[in-house]
Amino acid sequence: MNTKTVRMRMADLPPLTEEEKAQLQALAERPDSEIDTSDIPELTEEFWKNAVRGRFYKPTKTSTTVRIDSDVLAWLRSQGKGYQSRINAILRREMLASLKNG
Repeated sequence: MNTKTVRMRMADLPPLTEEEKAQLQALAERPDSEIDTSDIPELTEEFWKNAVRGRFYKPTKTSTTVRIDSDVLAWLRSQGKGYQSRINAILRREMLASLKNG
């Protein structure tokens, strides 16, 4: 199967129309009690006990070379195996925070 991933940056998205803005405002003002959830099963405590974060999310990996200060690398390595995964987790956390803050 051929698939194509399309990536968009927030800055590249077309602006919302006035109609779209009005629809979003109407949805935001609607109380939760008016939302029909009858076709959605209730999530129980048992479900959350077995839930796994990111179970099906597998981002692609790209090999790269970066220059890191020696003391920073020593600190990462001093925490045991998986220092590259820690680097990625730190960068991902910062990326998500940046995206969230616009």
